[in-house]
Amino acid sequence: MIEAYFKNEEPVLEVAKQLKRSRQTIYTVYHFLKQGTTVYEYYRQYKENKTHCGRRSIVLPPDQREYVQNRVAQGWTLDVIVGRAAFPISCSARTLYRQFKKNQFDVKQLPMKGKRKPKGHKERRGKQTFKRTLLERASDYPNFQQEFGHLEGDTIVDVHHKSAIITLVERLSKVIITLKPEGRRATAIEKAMTEWLQKMPKNLFKFITFECGKEFSMWKSVSNTSDIALYFADPWTPSQRALNEHSNGLLRKDGLPKTMDFNQVDQAFVSAVASKRNHIPRKSLNYKTPLEVFMKYMDDDTLSSII
Repeated sequence: MIEAYFKNEEPVLEVAKQLKRSRQTIYTVYHFLKQGTTVYEYYRQYKENKTHCGRRSIVLPPDQREYVQNRVAQGWTLDVIVGRAAFPISCSARTLYRQFKKNQFDVKQLPMKGKRKPKGHKERRGKQTFKRTLLERASDYPNFQQEFGHLEGDTIVDVHHKSAIITLVERLSKVIITLKPEGRRATAIEKAMTEWLQKMPKNLFKFITFECGKEFSMWKSVSNTSDIALYFADPWTPSQRALNEHSNGLLRKDGLPKTMDFNQVDQAFVSAVASKRNHIPRKSLNYKTPLEVFMKYMDDDTLSSII
């Protein structure tokens, strides 16, 4: 349109009023056209000039790049790497995420994100009716969200659905505990849970909130033998045990995938997988590791018997 006004020899002031642009903009284009060039050439020059505008891209020094790649390989998230400040990084976490998105690092895979199930998903598995509900938990422990010693529990199964691993998460410190039962039936789960709880100091853990599954049908025996309260989330509501569900996903990623046969691993292996995750700082813990937070409530002898 400016080119059309230029050919009609319209004054700059009138063109600026018609197009609602500053006079300097019109003057610039008019001056360019007076040199015998076209609007297309002006636009091409404009785009080239724009490439030189803005802040230059941040390039991390080799030592910082190596540190970031090593930590990501160990399971650290980028915001934790920057927030914990164990090693100086000369950019923000958002910049690091943009660099990973542009494939500027050798490590391509970041910790999982997003929903694990599609929107509208409905659980169709069976449910048991012999449980204690979360309403009873709220009545028995009204301040449980601020207290140490409350666990969330579940099981993860292997590729053949013949064996399982019990996963427990302490809500306050987010420490993950893994137990390897002899099978996935209720009797095997009850035996593994009872043996582990018998090794713990009495009243160290106040209650456990389990997933509503039939593998926990012998919960009364566990509760009576170990003197610990057990509660069950509502059917089809994993959000009531969100921390445990998220921790299960991390364990799957760190060394217990769905394609593995759990009959081929022992307690030492599953404990090592949990230990790796317990040594990774968490943003929600003010960039401390779960073990560092857990240590505030435990002495060294008790800690070594649990993790």
